Amino acid sequence: MANSVPFCQSLQGQAGLPNYQQLKEDHDMAILEAPGVPAGATVIRVHSPEVYTTPPSDHIIWSLCTTLYFNIFCLGFLALLFSVKARDRKVIGDYNSAASYGSTAKCLNLIALLLNILGVVAIIVIIVLMMSNIHPH
Repeated sequence: MANSVPFCQSLQGQAGLPNYQQLKEDHDMAILEAPGVPAGATVIRVHSPEVYTTPPSDHIIWSLCTTLYFNIFCLGFLALLFSVKARDRKVIGDYNSAASYGSTAKCLNLIALLLNILGVVAIIVIIVLMMSNIHPH
């Protein structure tokens, strides 16, 4: 590696790339060593997936009820789709994906529920205001 090819250097200069210096053969490995690890050893950290003792919930009944009940922006239908995906992943044994899909279904169900409650309250307020304007006291 002591010999460098002038052709490569000329290509670097023509392409506008910076000229790189060749590394020395003898590296100071003492700087790179970690305490308690022998020299030259490679340390690989493996992230273990979450271990579920019980399968994650897919919220399919709640999604079905939200779908059948009038909801805004078809959030109940989307929640039902994510619940079915969660159930499929749970059957396969992929609990991480099942938990993710189930969590999404739960969030969509909550948003649909809150929007439905706000809609019902708004309709009741409008009806009360209209009735009070028709029959003034």
